[in-house]
Amino acid sequence: MATFFMAKSTPRSSNIGSSSASPIVKLADDHLFTIMLLLPVDSLISFAMTCKRFRSLTTSDTLWESICRREWGSTSVDAFKSSINTNNNQQLPWMRLYKQVSQLDSFSCHKLPDPDSDLMLPTPRASHSLNFVSDCLVLFGGGREGGRDLDDTWVAYIGKDFQRMLKWQKVTSGIPSGRFGHTCAVIGENLVLFGGINDRGMRQNDTWVGQVVLGENLGITTLSWRLLDVSSVAPPPRGAHAACCIDKRTMVIHGGIGLYGLRLGDTWILELSENFCSGTWIELVAHPSPPPRSGHTLTCIEGTGTVLFGGRGLGYDVLHDVWLLQASEDQLKWVQMLYNLQDIPEGVSLPRVGHSATLILGGRLLIYGGEDSQRHRKGDFWVLDVSKIPSIKEQSTPLNSRGLQANMWRRLKAKGYKPNCRSFHRACADHSGRRLYVFGGMVDSLLHPAEASELRFDGELFLVKFELETGAVRC
Repeated sequence: MATFFMAKSTPRSSNIGSSSASPIVKLADDHLFTIMLLLPVDSLISFAMTCKRFRSLTTSDTLWESICRREWGSTSVDAFKSSINTNNNQQLPWMRLYKQVSQLDSFSCHKLPDPDSDLMLPTPRASHSLNFVSDCLVLFGGGREGGRDLDDTWVAYIGKDFQRMLKWQKVTSGIPSGRFGHTCAVIGENLVLFGGINDRGMRQNDTWVGQVVLGENLGITTLSWRLLDVSSVAPPPRGAHAACCIDKRTMVIHGGIGLYGLRLGDTWILELSENFCSGTWIELVAHPSPPPRSGHTLTCIEGTGTVLFGGRGLGYDVLHDVWLLQASEDQLKWVQMLYNLQDIPEGVSLPRVGHSATLILGGRLLIYGGEDSQRHRKGDFWVLDVSKIPSIKEQSTPLNSRGLQANMWRRLKAKGYKPNCRSFHRACADHSGRRLYVFGGMVDSLLHPAEASELRFDGELFLVKFELETGAVRC
């Protein structure tokens, strides 16, 4: 990637009018543009160095906006554009932005809201759910002091602009019933909640759909929850599983802790009806597949697949493996992405459970926090760059770990506010992927911070923001 952004050297030849020139130089610019959109970035680099005309074409911000859409997803690009206060006719420097995102190595961190604020806030908790939907943060449930569950739903309107102060509103309680270790995935403008564990240790396997309704002047009117009709077929009850949306009306779940504390390794797909009034659960039986685990993460990346990372396995070991769920020949298949911790700088700290894995700008995953096998909380941030992972069709042999490790993982530096190390918190990003919100979790006790067994529930909300330069605008 570094080679590309240094590619301002003299082109090899500018004599494109000779009789021996390649037929490609005779193509019109719009045809060349179509071809360039199909090229990997490394191939585009080589293309740019052949002649002045091609170099001029490959530095077009119109081209690079299309490349950003291809690799980051159109939703992320459109949200990013709407968050920049520029003239509608002004072209953003997409080539420069692509370079910044590709080389991103740090972020700023801010605590929200101000500690002196008198605003009503959710109580400290862990193993809850936190989602960004309809321009709002939605928080539900979780566990609290004394092993008790929570059944409250909180909403904070954020909108499209960064706000230092957020106003939480408690909108419902009692529906769904109290639980922790559940999952809640965003599908369009809906939330789909599944499973969890109540304070009596009972595992759940019910499925709920939630929707935010905004009132006048952006006041929250309500968040409605309703039980989804899934007929008689549903995954076995569980908590501490992982879930995410993989299509406009499809959700996947994996693993978790089932009855009698047994860790599960099954994969289930939920197909929702067009009006989200009903759904059908189907078990995905595939070989190979990720081993049983809990406290792991599933994150869907547009155009790539669904990434599973980490968790706690059958032997109580904390894991660091990466699996990719992709469509191949009209079937979903699991493929393990092999790598060696020893090949990654500071990679020994990667194994974890109770972390968060959030899709951020650039189609990358931001891994934060969690704990190791001794229950020591973590406060590090890692980027997993799945764009470096070949598709299933390109994999004829197991991936070379040394070839992947240099590009696949990168540890980021934090600037500004220093949050406590934590596990079983929750995180979500806005539509642009530039702002990540983190709430709650388990942190070290104030009285005995050195003791791994001394924990407390946390109730702070903080923001992770990726700073980018867009010429006259810093965003």
